[in-house]
Amino acid sequence: MRRECCNCEGGDCIALDDGDSHTCPQMISFSVCCKWFRWSVLPQDGTLEAEIFRGKDLKRCSVCGGVFAPKSNRAKYCPDCAARVHRRQKAESERKRRSSVDN
Repeated sequence: MRRECCNCEGGDCIALDDGDSHTCPQMISFSVCCKWFRWSVLPQDGTLEAEIFRGKDLKRCSVCGGVFAPKSNRAKYCPDCAARVHRRQKAESERKRRSSVDN
């Protein structure tokens, strides 16, 4: 979080600066209480966002083992791996179809 949030400088929140140093509320809280963090920082890290807001609805990708938020109950792959797996399955299906055609 310290790297991603532009308002966090040395553990202090610049947005809350009124002359005194204020500790970043997101650093000391176990919930998402900073609007900047919620709307600007979390969307950059999809896995962290899914872990915070989706909780138990997470799955692990069968290919890479990464955590992702499934869009259906049948999802087995994260979005990145799903495209590669689909392409590979489609190519294999086409090869099989072409090999069974009589000349």
